[in-house]
Amino acid sequence: MLFNNPEEVLFQWVSRVCCGQPSDIALLYDENAVLIPTFSPHTVSSPLAITRYFEQLATREGIGVRLHNKALRKQSMSDTIHTLSGIYSFEFEVDQVLLSFPSRFTFVVDIAKEKPILHHHSSQVPRNLS
Repeated sequence: MLFNNPEEVLFQWVSRVCCGQPSDIALLYDENAVLIPTFSPHTVSSPLAITRYFEQLATREGIGVRLHNKALRKQSMSDTIHTLSGIYSFEFEVDQVLLSFPSRFTFVVDIAKEKPILHHHSSQVPRNLS
């Protein structure tokens, strides 16, 4: 599947996470992609490891991602390579309580590729120290 613009990649990623389909999420990542995930201290850099990370995440009841559209920023590096950054919130149940985990993200995507995500970094928004 080729994408017309980088936002389509992000929207497809959000949709696939919300549907809890780890193998479909992993299909968006290039064979050499690097994932620095939200809920793991380890960098993930193989298709199998990316799939396993999302399999683990999909075990959470009520898993979903809500994109904060107003925070979305796009930078174009070329006609096909773009950086998307912003805020999204993961939501899932912990001890039968739905919790939200606001997180920052950066995606580097190449929309000329079947598997457009080249790099993905996500981390929880730190709590304010004041």
